[in-house]
Amino acid sequence: MAPRLRIVAFGSAAALVMAGVACAVLVGGVTGEVLTIALMSIGLAGALLLVFLEIGLGEERDLEREARRKRRRRGGSFDAHRRLRLRHRRPQ
Repeated sequence: MAPRLRIVAFGSAAALVMAGVACAVLVGGVTGEVLTIALMSIGLAGALLLVFLEIGLGEERDLEREARRKRRRRGGSFDAHRRLRLRHRRPQ
């Protein structure tokens, strides 16, 4: 996830929560309560989902890094082993 998109996503969730707070203060009656509950619930749920997404993406990056390290290790040892075998096969 690009940093700019991350800022926009979390900012939108925060804006929804702030809109819910504003409705609680400015709009009276049942309408204000419904708007407050709806906007704050959507904003907080969105923020929670974004946190889970960030955790998942971080784990994916870690797994990819680990897989690259393993490939490099295997590749490096394979090349060294192959070079040793090639030296032994040369005619004398």
